Amino acid sequence: MDHNEHKETRALSSSRRAYDLILRGLLYFCAAVTCLLLVFVIGYIFVRGLPHITWELLSTSPSYIKDTIGILPNIVNTVYLVVVTLIITLPLGVGAAVYLTEYAQNKKLVAAIEFATETLTGIPSIIFGLVGMLFFCQLLGLQASLLAGSLTLVIVTIPTIIRTTQESLKTVPQSYREAALALGSGKWYMIRTVILPSSIDGIVTGCILAIGRIVGESAALLFTAGMGMSMNNFFGSVDNFVHSSGASLTVALYVYARERAEFDVAFAIAAILMILTLVINLAASLVGRKLKKH
Repeated sequence: MDHNEHKETRALSSSRRAYDLILRGLLYFCAAVTCLLLVFVIGYIFVRGLPHITWELLSTSPSYIKDTIGILPNIVNTVYLVVVTLIITLPLGVGAAVYLTEYAQNKKLVAAIEFATETLTGIPSIIFGLVGMLFFCQLLGLQASLLAGSLTLVIVTIPTIIRTTQESLKTVPQSYREAALALGSGKWYMIRTVILPSSIDGIVTGCILAIGRIVGESAALLFTAGMGMSMNNFFGSVDNFVHSSGASLTVALYVYARERAEFDVAFAIAAILMILTLVINLAASLVGRKLKKH
């Protein structure tokens, strides 16, 4: 009896080892395929795009008269959209997350808001574009402009900021709060000096995700920011600055690839977008480390 049980145990352990090897092999295969696809896409974009990135492309505006193709207005428009959107989104998103985590007492209200933010995260961006066009461009009279595009992107990115910050705040041990309050700290002083510095990683992560969403957004901006390719938005009057349309890099990529069939320029813009996203992510990570040290 003992001998039979030993044989059954050995057979069972052998089958488990074979099952474990098969699953491990499938996991390695899936990981390898994912990495290869990523390397292929990045490599293909760089191979097609980097040779066409020139100083003339980066420093000039498109002109039919001078027969030039430049993306300087699109680069400036993208930077403008990122800066203005983050200036509005970060205080609102972080403040809402702090309120929901530290101040709100009604659990049903918190659950409803959390469900709403998760739902907004999954809504297609083109719907945000339609809402932004109807509300900001038509109802508020902003027309197709960079300001309308920035305000639309605020709605797009604020759920991401709220959820990532809120999850980061929840990871801060409760003992930190109790110790700060026991030492005589006020509620806001405790949040500002203890809770927020301890959750800076989550805030930076939300900022990085928001920047990636802003830089990569195109559908919402086609309806709200427009397709302007000139620099008049930045050297004209304040009225032009607010009401003039401006195409971001992603919108310019769509225009050159779909409308003008300039695929070399489109791949160059795609490579610039990838480099820009990498630089922004590295800068945000460095800022997060600096803030965490302080």
